[in-house]
Amino acid sequence: MRLAGLLLAVTLGWALPALAQDSGLHGLRTGEEAAPWEAVGRLDIGGKGFCTGTLIAPDLVLTAAHCLYDRATATPVEASRIEFRAGLRDGWSVATRMARRAMPPPAYRFDPGAGAAESRNDLALVELDQPIGTAGVHPFETAPEVAAGAQVSVVSYAVGRAEAPALQDACGVLGQERGVFVLTCDVDHGSSGAPIFQMDGSIARIVSVVSAKGQLGGRQVALGTSLTQPLAELRAAFEAQAGGLPPQVTTLSAGERGDAGARFVRVDGDLNAAAALPR
Repeated sequence: MRLAGLLLAVTLGWALPALAQDSGLHGLRTGEEAAPWEAVGRLDIGGKGFCTGTLIAPDLVLTAAHCLYDRATATPVEASRIEFRAGLRDGWSVATRMARRAMPPPAYRFDPGAGAAESRNDLALVELDQPIGTAGVHPFETAPEVAAGAQVSVVSYAVGRAEAPALQDACGVLGQERGVFVLTCDVDHGSSGAPIFQMDGSIARIVSVVSAKGQLGGRQVALGTSLTQPLAELRAAFEAQAGGLPPQVTTLSAGERGDAGARFVRVDGDLNAAAALPR
């Protein structure tokens, strides 16, 4: 389904199946609730904010590319100042590791004022200084992207729930255009990089990561990055790079820094024309 059609559908209040089945967020406060999701953790970025990240290998975290930058200076944060706290819950984490290196896709260009179209490359890999081999913490697999109308789940940290993750069991995929998913998931500052899962019975696989919070036809939506092309390119660049951020990363004009990683955009029919909303 094209995004322009989605804009009309939401404006007219049409009840898409995925919308009708949305569930609210609930905090994962007990060990039993949190146990299946302990490979999801909080990424603390240089003492200036945080994002959400997920283990996809014992020493590799998947998150959003814009989380790697200081918005005040539009420059990359040193990897040694990025800390991953797996399964963080009320001050306790399953494991804590510092980053050894971090990298966005070669095509990513950081711009604090970028619109929705920039979400198509908003992925990053963070390599940890030591693998996390804690019993019960199992990295998640990634999977091909999902179709419009599919039901997905999201686990994230955010402002107001920074000390424990929250799970939204069911939110909907409204559509996808040029590598950007539009979803009904509930996200906020700090949710950037959060894994979007599709469930196959009890097995959860990551199909996207949260890139931004937006508005579509007056409704709050989330934007997610398709993993299909940018993740393959990112993996190849990551394996080829000895360490540090690749030289082809560029930075654009600086914007106002928020206290946590997030982007806010207005989703128009044309993603390339989408304007950034003020923080």
